Amino acid sequence: MKQNIHHIERVIRVVLGLIIFSLVFVGPKSLWGLIGILPILTGLSGWCPPYQVLGISTCKK
Repeated sequence: MKQNIHHIERVIRVVLGLIIFSLVFVGPKSLWGLIGILPILTGLSGWCPPYQVLGISTCKK
């Protein structure tokens, strides 16, 4: 797995993922907040499967 997400995008993904994930505990307390785990994982790993399938990379070459 080669990284295909730029470091700034990684930070944004993790922050937004944490905000979405927090909806499980505060606010509407919906299980839909578990979707926030996906951007957290892709942000931490630096690899996004749909990017690879589509041939997209936001990393500097």
